[in-house]
Amino acid sequence: MAKPTTSSLSPFPSARRPGLGHPSPSFRLRSPSLNSVRLRRIFDLFDHNGDGEITLDELSLALDRLGLGADPDDLSLTVAAHIRPGHSGLDFSDFEGLHRALGESLAGEIDGGSDAAEESDMEEAFRVFDEDGDGFISAAELQVVLAKLGLPEAKSISRVNEMICSVDRNCDGRVDFLEFKHMMQGISVRSSA
Repeated sequence: MAKPTTSSLSPFPSARRPGLGHPSPSFRLRSPSLNSVRLRRIFDLFDHNGDGEITLDELSLALDRLGLGADPDDLSLTVAAHIRPGHSGLDFSDFEGLHRALGESLAGEIDGGSDAAEESDMEEAFRVFDEDGDGFISAAELQVVLAKLGLPEAKSISRVNEMICSVDRNCDGRVDFLEFKHMMQGISVRSSA
C-alpha cells in the first residue's frame, strides 16, 4: 500500500476534490522577506491565546472563521507530523515547516519569485478584502474581514476608519489596489538581533 502524500492528506477541500485542480499558485508566498512577515502575522492571528503555539483547535477555529473549514481528522493527520514531541501545538518554526510542506505539495517547489508573481499575490490578497469586487476596500469590508479573524479592531468602526485613513493616499475613504500595494510594499522585516 502506498504511503499517503501531504497533498492527499490536505485538510483543504479544494485540494482533495477531483476536477478542481491545484490551488492558485499564489497559495505560496514568493518574496522571502514578505513571506516571513506574513507568516508571522498569520501565526499570531491563529495563536488565539497567545501562548506561542497553535493547537489543532486554534487552527481549526481560524480556518472556520475564514470560511476554509477543514475536516478535523484530515487536519490532525496533516498537522500532527509537524508538532514536535512534548508540545501541544505548532510553534512558529513548526508552522513555517507546515507552510513549506503544503506549498511544495500543493503548488510545486517554492521558487525565487518574480515581480509578476508578487503582483499576483497582492491582487489575490486584495480580493480577500474587496468582498464586493468593486476594486476598493471599504471600512465595512475591512471590518468584516477583521471580525472573521477575531481581531478586536473589528468591534470599533472608528478604529477601522483610522486603519483605512492610514493608507488612503487620495482621501476618498477607501483603499484602492495601488494604495494596498504601497502599504504591503512598505512592510519591512526587522531583526531582533
